[in-house]
Amino acid sequence: MKLSEQQVTAIKRKRGELDLSITNLASITGVSKWTLIDIFKHDHRNVTSITFKRLNDWLVKEYNHDLVKEVN
Repeated sequence: MKLSEQQVTAIKRKRGELDLSITNLASITGVSKWTLIDIFKHDHRNVTSITFKRLNDWLVKEYNHDLVKEVN
């Protein structure tokens, strides 16, 4: 599966907002830090379906968490 530029930008932005290191993001998402480094620094966009799902699930969870904060 291929990550879009928008997905990668959203992941980078959310990682920055939460001040997460690549190691912390790897721990939270279950995606290896080496895969994350390839995605962020080497424009590696073709990933396994598991990696794609883990990153998207994390991103959706974080944005939903932000929406709940705004409502409360």
